Amino acid sequence: MSIWWSLHLRREAASVPLARRLLLGTMETAGVDPDVSYDLSLALSEACANAVEHGGESGPQDSTAAYRVTAYLDGEKCRIEVTDSGPGFSPVRPLRPTPMEAENGRGLCLIHELADHVQIGNKPGRGAVVSFDKILKWRKDAPLMAV
Repeated sequence: MSIWWSLHLRREAASVPLARRLLLGTMETAGVDPDVSYDLSLALSEACANAVEHGGESGPQDSTAAYRVTAYLDGEKCRIEVTDSGPGFSPVRPLRPTPMEAENGRGLCLIHELADHVQIGNKPGRGAVVSFDKILKWRKDAPLMAV
């Protein structure tokens, strides 16, 4: 069975836990292993926080700007995509570990650690796109487990 959903969210801090809760609820209902669900929800939170902070033409105070979160649970994999309407990423440079005491800059590195495959890029006229996926593990009693 496949499940997918897409949210169009305002660039406000309150939208981040909303997206995370929806993902966790979907995965719990489907029967995904809680550790995998947690990893993906944390990666989603980081991607959403980046979209809220950096994803608009103006600063994060512009609540009219929005971003989109799309999640697909299909077979043995979950893919999540977060797209914003900002200026996009500057030319790609290698990710470098961020010092533990830094307040910013750890999100993309954390997403890379938590997901199996990560793509970061720009969509012309649409802003930045962070897409990541992870192979799913299922609980023994999973009602929607892929067969």
